[in-house]
Amino acid sequence: MSITLQIEGKIYYLRVVMAAVAGSILGVIIKPNSDQSNTIGLTILVGIIFYSASHIIASRMAGNNLPKDKKKKIITIAIFGFIFMLLTFMILTYTLLNQHII
Repeated sequence: MSITLQIEGKIYYLRVVMAAVAGSILGVIIKPNSDQSNTIGLTILVGIIFYSASHIIASRMAGNNLPKDKKKKIITIAIFGFIFMLLTFMILTYTLLNQHII
């Protein structure tokens, strides 16, 4: 029995994994007692970089065999999942690494 995913499913899981990686990287980079505005800016910047990378990979995964309406949908697939997974992994990693301070 073989399970195959549609292209939308593959893009969804790609973005979730990319968000987990980005969140883990942010959790390591952000230090305790750092300025809140720098932390927010860094989170947004890293999120945009990883989301853009996932969009480039998703566009290449989809290729030219998708209809035009689905090609436009590629940019919005899993955007909220990406944001929440990024924040979740950032918080978890930060908490695990700085547990002795908190």
